[in-house]
Amino acid sequence: MQDIYYIDKARARASFGRAADTYDAAAILQKQVRDEMLSRLDLVKLNPQAILDAGCGTGIASHALQKRFAKSQVVSLDFALPMLQKTRSTRDNAGLVNQVKSLLGGTRQNLLCADIESLPLANASVGLVWSNLAIQWCNDLDAALQEFHRVLQPEGLLMFSTFGPDTLKELRVATSGQAGVTSVSRFIDMHDIGDALVRAGFSAPVLDVERFTLTYDDVKSVMRDLKSIGAHNATDGRARGLLGRGFFARLEASYEQFRLNGKLPTTFEVVYGHAWRGPDKPKGSFNLSDGVSPVTFKPRGK
Repeated sequence: MQDIYYIDKARARASFGRAADTYDAAAILQKQVRDEMLSRLDLVKLNPQAILDAGCGTGIASHALQKRFAKSQVVSLDFALPMLQKTRSTRDNAGLVNQVKSLLGGTRQNLLCADIESLPLANASVGLVWSNLAIQWCNDLDAALQEFHRVLQPEGLLMFSTFGPDTLKELRVATSGQAGVTSVSRFIDMHDIGDALVRAGFSAPVLDVERFTLTYDDVKSVMRDLKSIGAHNATDGRARGLLGRGFFARLEASYEQFRLNGKLPTTFEVVYGHAWRGPDKPKGSFNLSDGVSPVTFKPRGK
């Protein structure tokens, strides 16, 4: 039976490729989540020789990780080649110090165009796998997490964020009504992600959720922002062909039910997670800050 939520990777790759030049200006939420993830790294002792930025986008996190772990080799991986080309240019514009370091051999940029679900990296080759809002574009979460586990060294750390089921819930409701047609991707619940981490062999995964609401004047602005970051509908169940004025008129009318204080809300549910490779969590791991209520996962039924 066909899965209508199966991601057409070619379409997704093309969408992100086209968005490479507009991504950073529109990726307000992605920046906020990235900054939160970087702040959580302050709470862990880690000295990785190699780091994988899985789904690097325009490479802002790759450069931040390289700055934090100056002696590490950072591998920037994305399935959209224009994003990697943007990663190179943002690195070139990062400042004279970075350019001098590169010329002197102090740092080296490693760009890799590949899919998270099939990493072209050796077993136990990296000490940190970092992935900011990327794994929601995987069709097989188990495969992606097993790949992360495979390339991590013993006592290596996986740190990631992804979207949960409440993401774009207003748009999902506003475009519902046509059986068998999808308008928004399927996002996986935090508890199911925790179970998948355990199945992949990770030790005591810890996850928590934060919800964000962006507000807009109109639906066109919502859709424009999603287009600017490459977040097109790439599911197999999407409507085919051109969507006419009638579709957008119905979308605008239906979305109005959510207007509050003169603004249209767009909800994003962000799931943060970290887990260690190996049977035991090393000393000096996370002590999460006040206001965060993490959940430690064990396999269901045990």
